[in-house]
This record gives sequence, C-alpha cells and structure tokens, in this order.
Amino acid sequence: MVKDLDQVTDEIQKAILDDARRIYSEKVIDHFLHPRNAGGIKDADGFARVKGPCGDTMYIYLRIDGTRIADAKFMTDGCGTTIACGSVVTDMVRGMEIKEASKLRYTHILDALDGLPDEHIHCSVLAAGTLRAAIKNYYLLTQKSKGKDGRESQKRG
Repeated sequence: MVKDLDQVTDEIQKAILDDARRIYSEKVIDHFLHPRNAGGIKDADGFARVKGPCGDTMYIYLRIDGTRIADAKFMTDGCGTTIACGSVVTDMVRGMEIKEASKLRYTHILDALDGLPDEHIHCSVLAAGTLRAAIKNYYLLTQKSKGKDGRESQKRG
C-alpha cells in the first residue's frame, strides 16, 4: 500500500513538472524549486516590503559594503513565479555596484529567466520595484546618519 502511494505521488509530481515545463522555462522552474538567497538579513542596510497588484508581498534585504551590494536576500508569500523572480533578482545584484543595481528593470529579470507568460510579468515588476525600494531605503538611512556637511554624525554622550 505504501509503495503504491509513493508511486502515485511520484507520478503526480512528474505530471505537475511536465505541465510547468510547457508554460515556464527551465530557469524559472529551477529558481522556484531551488530558490537562491531566500531569507532575511539581520540589521540590513537596506530593506523594502512591497505588495503587488495580485496580492503577493515581496521583502528584499540588502547588505552594503562600500558602494557594492555584498548580500541580498528575499522573502515572499507569493506564487512560484514570484519566488523565481525574487531568487533571480537577488542573485543578479550580489556584488553589483549600488548605482548599477538601481538601474535594474523588470525586463532584465525576464531576460534572466528566459521570459514569463504574460499573466506573470507582474511578478518581475514586483521584484524590480522591491529592489529599487530597498536601495532607496538604504540611501534614506545613509542620509539620516550623515550631518548637513555630508560627514558621518557622531554620537554625543
């Protein structure tokens, strides 16, 4: 009985993946099944939470070293396509100059994933927008920690 159940489970999983392959590229499936950079960063240098038009929410955390993104992580409550977009966008920007990363658009994510069906393009828009919001948050936090003359403010005590 258990063997039959295992066999049925394997057949269902294979059928689901076969269906997915008719719709999505191998890159999308790989990033969905094996997401990179999932999770958060404690005391992140930049952070954003953005809710997309479909109801999915994405969180992006950035660790900055000088002018580069040293680490980037994401979390989402979204569908497999949103997971794939969060995975690939954080993979793309790790090690990238902040200014360069701020120019990243949803079309770059689509290219990296070898495209998405039209009804899922909004997932790449959500990922790109959340990245830009996290970079903006980093700049805002950096400005707050600097005085009017641009030098680091010093704590007095």
